[in-house]
Amino acid sequence: MGLTGIVSAAANEKWLDFTSYIHDGSLGTAIAETLEMVFLTLLIGGILGLILGVVLWGTRPGNLFGNAVVYKILDVIINLIRPIPFIIFLAAMQPVTIAVIGTSIGTAAAMFPMIIMCTVASSRLVEQNLVSTDPGVIEAARSMGVSKFGIITTVLIPESLAPLILAYAFLFISVLDMSAMAGYIGGGGIGNFAIAYGYQKFNPYVTWAAVIIMIILVQIVQGIANAFAKRLLRR
Repeated sequence: MGLTGIVSAAANEKWLDFTSYIHDGSLGTAIAETLEMVFLTLLIGGILGLILGVVLWGTRPGNLFGNAVVYKILDVIINLIRPIPFIIFLAAMQPVTIAVIGTSIGTAAAMFPMIIMCTVASSRLVEQNLVSTDPGVIEAARSMGVSKFGIITTVLIPESLAPLILAYAFLFISVLDMSAMAGYIGGGGIGNFAIAYGYQKFNPYVTWAAVIIMIILVQIVQGIANAFAKRLLRR
């Protein structure tokens, strides 16, 4: 058998391995685990980040709850965590993850630092979008006697809803990246699938399948977010 035949046989073997992962449900399980990690992280971290982002905006000097000390403390904490590459953050959080979750391996162990990082990232995105809200609209609501909480729920967030939707779509991409990196600690999902069956077994079909699946997920979410944001902006 010549060199070409050897290469062809090896490629066929890799392809058969890849198709076996489809037939035995490994690929489907990986996709389900990724969706579970990403959407639960976005749900929990996104809500916590929304609350924290509103607090950041509100405690800015001159805003509804202006408090320079509280704002500075939160600002410093977020600036300390946000720049850390997630793979390093996973390692740094390992003792805390073990204390809270009971293990540093698996989907739950991966989600804990993912939620923390998602909360921090989304809080800054929320704050930046709320800052761009027209101050005149807020002042008009205050002059009409609307409560501070009422201003947040009926004026501030609705006015910023379209850019917030786009911000959370961008956040989805970041969380999807985090879920892929979580594969290094056996977090499951597409990342773990690509590492265990693609990278470690030198199977390019598995690796490219993981890449294509993640691209499709991003395109779907971004398309939905763009449609919602466009609809809101037309109102």
